[in-house]
Amino acid sequence: MATILMLGILHARRLYDDKKVEDMKEKGIELEFSPDVKASFLRLLPLRSMSRCWGFLMSVGIPVCLRPFIYKAWARAFHSNLDEVALPLENYVSLQEFFIRTLKEGSRPIDPDPNCLVSPVDGKILRLGELRGSGAMIEQVKGFSYSAASLLGANSFLHDAVDEETCKEHSKQSITEYSSTKSRWRISFASPKLRGPVSVSPKKGLFYCVIYLKPGDYHRVHSPIDWHVLIRRHFSGRLFPLNERATRTIRNLHVENERVVLEGQWEEGFIAMAAIGATNVGSIKLFIEPELKTNRPTQRLLHSKPPDERVYEPEGVGVMVKKGEELAAFNMGSTVVIVFQAPVSESPGKDDRSSEFKFCVRSGDKIKVGETIGKWKRS
Repeated sequence: MATILMLGILHARRLYDDKKVEDMKEKGIELEFSPDVKASFLRLLPLRSMSRCWGFLMSVGIPVCLRPFIYKAWARAFHSNLDEVALPLENYVSLQEFFIRTLKEGSRPIDPDPNCLVSPVDGKILRLGELRGSGAMIEQVKGFSYSAASLLGANSFLHDAVDEETCKEHSKQSITEYSSTKSRWRISFASPKLRGPVSVSPKKGLFYCVIYLKPGDYHRVHSPIDWHVLIRRHFSGRLFPLNERATRTIRNLHVENERVVLEGQWEEGFIAMAAIGATNVGSIKLFIEPELKTNRPTQRLLHSKPPDERVYEPEGVGVMVKKGEELAAFNMGSTVVIVFQAPVSESPGKDDRSSEFKFCVRSGDKIKVGETIGKWKRS
């Protein structure tokens, strides 16, 4: 009884803190990163073992007569829409099956526009923007960021994409300098006379979008666009919570947590999607690789340990997935981060690049699978 009372008090306190955060946001006050002693205490807890125990409890079968009552109670507590559920509630043997439930046909229509990128999950847009330079940073919260390379891995194709764009910028600058020098009849033989695909290929920018899933959200991950999945990386990290409080208080939260990263190519260049696990979300199911197991017991968690990688066959082609196709699923709430290249315009006379790709959403917006995140113009 004392334990239940303590958990109730902690839950009430969390709801009170979340309400304060929402009130501040409505007033236009953006919270900044502020390390917390309580967050440091989480590092001492066996969160991975606790998550495995929770996963076991979730997989325990529930008597048929109790299933509707339990699932309806969960739906009321976490604001889930049971009208979208594909099967009768009695058909879901366990809470785990209910969490990763499918939806009725047509519940998540996919935007058919070929020039748009859609949301892979139901959730809330936390952060989005454009990444610039080799040290491109993703904002976790105001006052603190982490590098995109650390999220995706040292062997990520992201580095090649950034180097390619840097090479194009330098090549364009060299061509401009060569042309201006030639017009003044002072031609340097050291100036490169580049006349290749690099000088005429369209300019690409690098963008990101971070989406948070609450416990009551639909928990399947879909493809945001038609693309070739070339490689998978599994980082066996920690399992910190991913709620707003944790985001504001735990440094490098998305980089430290266990995650599965898919990387590949689409018609506009590089794309990667990271499914990040959290406390009680140690199980990330990958539909294109069902044998992958996450949150496995380890004797000792070494952060220097390289990720487990798999290159999908045929090499260089990988697995072709269509926009809206199911890719993965995980239990409870978690986070998905998309990093991708998209076309940008080269408008002369402007300090900042006016992107041909435009986000259609803003931070704080709620979004569903298949709804447009951003659009671009076709040249």
